[in-house]
Amino acid sequence: MEPKPIQKKKFIRIFLRLVWKSIPIITVALVIALVIFPLSKKISAQKADLAQKQSHRMKTAKAPTNVITMKMIPDMVMEKISLPGVATPWISLKVAAEVKGKIDIKKIGEGTRVQKQDILAVIDKRDYQNNYDAAKASYETALTTKDRFTALSKKQFITQSQLDDASANVKTSKAAMDTAKLNLSRCTIRSPMEGIVDRVYIESGDFLGVGDPVATILQIDRLKIQVGIPESDVAAVRKLSTFEMTIDALGGQTYRGKYHYLFKTADSMARLYNLEIEVDNPGHEILPGMFARVSIVKNHDPKGLAVPIYSLVTLNKKTGVFVEKENLVHFRPVTTGFLDGWKTQIQKGLFPGEKVVVVGHKIIEDGETVHVTKTILDMEELTQ
Repeated sequence: MEPKPIQKKKFIRIFLRLVWKSIPIITVALVIALVIFPLSKKISAQKADLAQKQSHRMKTAKAPTNVITMKMIPDMVMEKISLPGVATPWISLKVAAEVKGKIDIKKIGEGTRVQKQDILAVIDKRDYQNNYDAAKASYETALTTKDRFTALSKKQFITQSQLDDASANVKTSKAAMDTAKLNLSRCTIRSPMEGIVDRVYIESGDFLGVGDPVATILQIDRLKIQVGIPESDVAAVRKLSTFEMTIDALGGQTYRGKYHYLFKTADSMARLYNLEIEVDNPGHEILPGMFARVSIVKNHDPKGLAVPIYSLVTLNKKTGVFVEKENLVHFRPVTTGFLDGWKTQIQKGLFPGEKVVVVGHKIIEDGETVHVTKTILDMEELTQ
């Protein structure tokens, strides 16, 4: 056997020989690594860029979104509120007895149309006629006595005091006669105005006391529509002179009324100011107590532009609409005003003749190409 030192030197020589032979391979591997790593990185970047371009081409190549546009045409835009009201008679008058007595004649019934001074009923006159006759006789006697005393006074057959007493007696008896005559006339109960008898509270033979009701008479050739106005709308109502309203009980028929009076005090509970609107009612179609829906115009723009509320979109914290031109849509910020039902007034941002996307606006983007399937002038065309 070879000694151990000799074996160790032999192993080192073999190892060095192997290392020397491996140097070219290691060098090539390092070179390859230095070349391939940057190349692979560049390839990855190119792949990502290619994928992005392919994605963009796919977006560009997709079919245009179908939309419907509305052409902006100046028209009347109004801010209206609708408030409930109730019809009341122009005048409602309860006629009462002014003297007591038994009803001799009843000349009216519910629904009777009466003129001013028409007889409604007659109270038994006999007692009042007797009182008048007695008072008249006393007056005539006093008047005769005064005339005689006046003649005697000229001849100084009576004193001035006696003549004064006679004159005073004439005045007293004249007052008593006038009162008796007035009470006699009050036995005939007459209508104080033209109207329709709505309620009758008497029958022939009834005994009435002073102040007992006889009948209720209504004047409904014109009516008052009473509407509670919120405090916030009082200023707007003061500027108006006419109002439109519908009566549900009459099939939604529309009527026009005019401003009559706005109460100066509010209801203590509801904090509403009562507005009275005068409405002509010659045919008596509207009856007291019927409910009305009153339309009150707070603001109006006779040549305004408006878009549907739902066509508004928010982009970059700005409110606006998509405006279409030559199949391209662009976001346009706008300034909105008051509401007119489903529409909102556009104060700034749109011009007459421009087209606003009203259907499909939720799925399009700024600058996108679209396909306009229909252009309308009014949203009602969508339901046709």
